[in-house]
Amino acid sequence: MLELLAQGWTALGDVLSPHGPAVNAAKSYAPGDFSIHFFLQLAIIIAACRVVGWIGQRFLGQPQVVGEMIAGVLLGPSLFGLLTPDLQAAIFPKETRNVLYTGAQLGVGLYMFLVGLTLRLDHFRTKAKSAAGVSAAGIAAPFALAALITPWLLQVPGLFTPGISTSNATLFMGACIALTAFPMLARIINERGLANSSLGTLSLTAGAFDDAASWCVLAVVLATFGAGPGVAVIAIGGALLYVLFMVTVGHRLLAPLGRAVEARGEMSMQVLAITLALFCLSAFLMDAIGIHAIFGGFLLGACMPRGLFVTEMKRKVEPLAVVLLLPMFFTYSGLNTRMDMVNSLPLLLVALGILAVSILAKFGACYAAARLAGEDNRTALGIGALMNSRGLMELIIINIGLQKGIIGPTLFSMLVLMAIVTTVMATPLFEAVYGRRARASGELAPVDERELATAA
Repeated sequence: MLELLAQGWTALGDVLSPHGPAVNAAKSYAPGDFSIHFFLQLAIIIAACRVVGWIGQRFLGQPQVVGEMIAGVLLGPSLFGLLTPDLQAAIFPKETRNVLYTGAQLGVGLYMFLVGLTLRLDHFRTKAKSAAGVSAAGIAAPFALAALITPWLLQVPGLFTPGISTSNATLFMGACIALTAFPMLARIINERGLANSSLGTLSLTAGAFDDAASWCVLAVVLATFGAGPGVAVIAIGGALLYVLFMVTVGHRLLAPLGRAVEARGEMSMQVLAITLALFCLSAFLMDAIGIHAIFGGFLLGACMPRGLFVTEMKRKVEPLAVVLLLPMFFTYSGLNTRMDMVNSLPLLLVALGILAVSILAKFGACYAAARLAGEDNRTALGIGALMNSRGLMELIIINIGLQKGIIGPTLFSMLVLMAIVTTVMATPLFEAVYGRRARASGELAPVDERELATAA
């Protein structure tokens, strides 16, 4: 009996080990192993995001999405892997991360599709001049300051890969500083009740342009760094052609879907299936040309019919996308993040310098551009606060830089610190400079924190 219990205990302890073919070779992961890990990972991810998100809302006044971002980092080597490395490696082995990555892309892409559905195109048209100015400033200033600090950063050992050119290093740093956390920005705008406001639409539109420009610059860097010029040509040219097609022809081809929903009074399974298939195709196109799947989802959503179609799509898809799928996006990036690399005073000072330059370049430039475009001081400050958030999009682009050998682990960690700080400060800063007074005056509806916690 004791032997049977011992064997059972051994088998239970071996459940997270690879169970490949029984041959005289190293064990490999069988399909069943990926399934076992995936469901356990997903349960832990959902629980961690809910708990940390609630703590952030309850005690720090942060939106649920910021808690989810922090939870993703905590599940990686920065805390979980630091405290119990064997257990963390058993639950999140490297071999299974490709499955988690795919789920992460589905989650964030689907969420950005829903964000595109709620984009107020009438606000975009009236605020086009302001959005263009804010976007241009949010790109130009970061690249100008990157050109000033990059020669200095190149002199610090371990930040960039030896032999990288000053121009490539400058372009990469400029893209990192210019980036806005597009998915994060969308969540903050929705959770703060800004989705139907002109300020929210202006910030989201400018953020989309800034992120697209940053990805195009990254394509140029990868091309000159060894991937070939075809990478940049395909990415930039393909994106422009797809956007042109969608805004001129695509929205007309999609209009019958809206009429079908209005005629029936609800969304049929057939219309839902067609829409989701189109979403996957749009995400595939953007991913395939080297931009990112989220832009495909967002652009398709922006061109979809409005009215009952939007209400039905959100009712059917949003809960699953937000609660189940999107947290995988945050955790996958957190698994590649190490916060213990900045381990000396000189490196800490470098990290603080990068943080200060990033805030000045993004917050300061976007504020100034909004003021020049005719926005009042309070609105311009609110735009600057929102545009300064970088979040997980920053983690994605710096992960690419690390994997492609552009930057080293130390600079990677510094940029992670910058991403977290600018994201955490976004909501409190926005509320301080715009949100509280706007709600007091009735410009924005009050945020019911209890309802927000339940919805989130």
